[in-house]
Amino acid sequence: MDAVTKSVNGGDTAIFTVFTESDTVPKPDNTVNELILNCSTSKESLSKLYTMFKDSVFAVAFGITSDYHLSQDCVTETFVRLTQVKKFSAKKGDGKGFILTIARNVALEFRRRYKREISNFIIQSYGEAEKTVEDSIYINQLLKHLNDVQRQTVILRCCAELTFKQIAKVMRCPETTVKSRYKKAISILQEKAGEDQ
Repeated sequence: MDAVTKSVNGGDTAIFTVFTESDTVPKPDNTVNELILNCSTSKESLSKLYTMFKDSVFAVAFGITSDYHLSQDCVTETFVRLTQVKKFSAKKGDGKGFILTIARNVALEFRRRYKREISNFIIQSYGEAEKTVEDSIYINQLLKHLNDVQRQTVILRCCAELTFKQIAKVMRCPETTVKSRYKKAISILQEKAGEDQ
């Protein structure tokens, strides 16, 4: 945000910082949206998107499938489908939310298709946070106390770092529902972890 400093009458030392309306409105970052539009014809665009979102896509997929290898397949399939997208508006679209919506749909489809039992595979990291094996086991054990939608909500919020509004779009439900699911899930996790609320 750019500020314009002006001297305004009211004394020799009176200085006010004036913000124009165009300065206070955040400018949207269309980089992700542009990369999505170009990824079907540009390997470089697809590579950048993959680097930016592979961990978030994996976290979303793992939260749904609870299977390490199936989640890896979901990551691949998500980016394949991203190259086939024909309807996406760079001006209106939320690129990150759009990608994670595809990831969620792919993971739900894979879970239905393969009907795998919840396994005890260890995930060593969610997103950028590096975890020790012991921490990963502990986190996975805690997440098992949540139902499917609660687990997805926590992963989208904490690992994929989406806002509640973005999560509501991804999960196709009201924002208030997302907030209440998240609050309930955190309460359960705190209780199971033995922490005070």
